[in-house]
Amino acid sequence: MHVTVTFNPAVDQTLAFDEPMAPDRVMRASSARFDAAGKGINVAQFLAAMGRDAVATGVLGGFTGQFIRERLTADGVATAFVEAPEPTRLNTTALAADGEYKLNHDGPTVDADAVDAILDAVREREPDTVVVSGSLPPGVTTETVDELATAGAWDTVVDMGGDALQALDAQYALCKPNRPELGAATGADVSTVEGCARAAAAFRERGFDRVLASLGGDGVVLVTGSTALHADALDADVVDTVGAGDGLLAGALGAWADGADDETALRTGVAVATRMVERPGTAPPSMAGLDELRSGVAVRELTVEPGHSG
Repeated sequence: MHVTVTFNPAVDQTLAFDEPMAPDRVMRASSARFDAAGKGINVAQFLAAMGRDAVATGVLGGFTGQFIRERLTADGVATAFVEAPEPTRLNTTALAADGEYKLNHDGPTVDADAVDAILDAVREREPDTVVVSGSLPPGVTTETVDELATAGAWDTVVDMGGDALQALDAQYALCKPNRPELGAATGADVSTVEGCARAAAAFRERGFDRVLASLGGDGVVLVTGSTALHADALDADVVDTVGAGDGLLAGALGAWADGADDETALRTGVAVATRMVERPGTAPPSMAGLDELRSGVAVRELTVEPGHSG
């Protein structure tokens, strides 16, 4: 079973505009949607859509928190959230004719009692894997994440910003940076796929058994203790990139939970991520035809040169 921890969940508001954004004028959206979100919540939803057991925990409060609870229940996701006095944040993505705009709130402060309650909720479920994803709100530090990683016998997976990943001290089963985060965490040249693989190999030796790095249009790199793999991105009509990395992570984790090898897990992650970018919002995409989509993902092995991995 997977337990996902989202210290800073959100309601995602996605607005579509038929014209370019402009200052000092009222912009009227042609459509709007609201989704339960936050990286860990997304991962839990996608795992549930794939038929895997997943429990979502973290901190929720106010009317936005209630919306997330109701949406997760409707999606068949078990929850174990801690109640907070302040409303959960509302994040907005504007899809306009001239590009994609993201406006995110930092989130309310999370106190020590709430952190302790989350740790208790995770221990009670005795999961195989704990996934800690997303930004850290005021009151939560990387030391909190390290404490969670060492609080039980589970494998811990992290998907956080580059500075946060760099500050972690515990041992982790996997981290999932995107390209900018990988560069920020390592200070390496990540302008090429091979450079990303070398950076991931170096980062892996700092406390991560596997590094799964999403590279946008250049696909995905997975570096383990024995190999480095690169998967090409699939052709897609990109509508919205929000949640694509969470789809990648959930797809790979779900495949590994079924006993798949690294290559199959990588293909599955790319397939789920592709489904995500072809539609607006962060609600779980349809998993119908996923096997056929996965079979079209090209994977090759990369050579990480000696002397560039640490």
